Amino acid sequence: MIPIDRRSALRAAAGAAVTGALSTGCSDTAPPSVKQSERPSENPSDAGPGASAGARPGTARPAARTAPPPRRFPGQPAEIAHGPRDRARVALTFHGQGDPATATALLAEAERAGARVTVLAVGTWLDEQPALARRILDGGHDLGNHTLHHIDISALDEAAAYAEITGCAQRLRRLTGSVGTWFRPSRTQHATPLVQRLARRAGYPHTLSYDVDSLDFTSPGADTVVRTVTEEIRDGSVVSLHFGYADTVAALPALLDALERRGLRAVTTTELLT
Repeated sequence: MIPIDRRSALRAAAGAAVTGALSTGCSDTAPPSVKQSERPSENPSDAGPGASAGARPGTARPAARTAPPPRRFPGQPAEIAHGPRDRARVALTFHGQGDPATATALLAEAERAGARVTVLAVGTWLDEQPALARRILDGGHDLGNHTLHHIDISALDEAAAYAEITGCAQRLRRLTGSVGTWFRPSRTQHATPLVQRLARRAGYPHTLSYDVDSLDFTSPGADTVVRTVTEEIRDGSVVSLHFGYADTVAALPALLDALERRGLRAVTTTELLT
């Protein structure tokens, strides 16, 4: 049972998110077409680490500290869907998009429970909410790349797909000094061979998939989200969740409690594989 004070706080955050967040998360609604002016240069390192997304030259402030870069994990495949099955650790990964109040509530609840998560941010969301990049890192969480516009990257040609990857990478570098620790392709569980190759070119040795889909983006209700995850999760699992849905906010306290009862520790994906 979720304590009353926690339940009330999470319900308030969920209520604030209902009207706007449900339509701004990782839904099937396609975003506006990519403008030519938004396409990044070929090299995501062209933008200096001290710049802020959308800032005019000369007005950027340096990042507080450089965020961790991507890592190569020897022995792991190009696409990682789970971690070691012999340790009681799991990774809760969140698609970063939607109402900032929802995101902040989820991060606070995870931290209250001593959990650390992985956030795969959409580049245009970072343009709208640049302060959340540092908020995520300051909470001890992983921050990664979930493409620039969150369109179906598998359907794009090589140039457009690469622009989606490097466009978000540039924003992460400007805000944090790093392109992020992970890349997850948008609107698909698995990266195509082309997308894997393009991600490596952009600086990501691995693409990040998952073995447990919470289906929270279907708004099935908090109890269903908890049940779906707890029925499938096991040692080493990587769980797909979303910032942009009120059901996720309402489900998180019970989900974290269920993991604790089972002796599973929620860690960042980097920690899961280390």
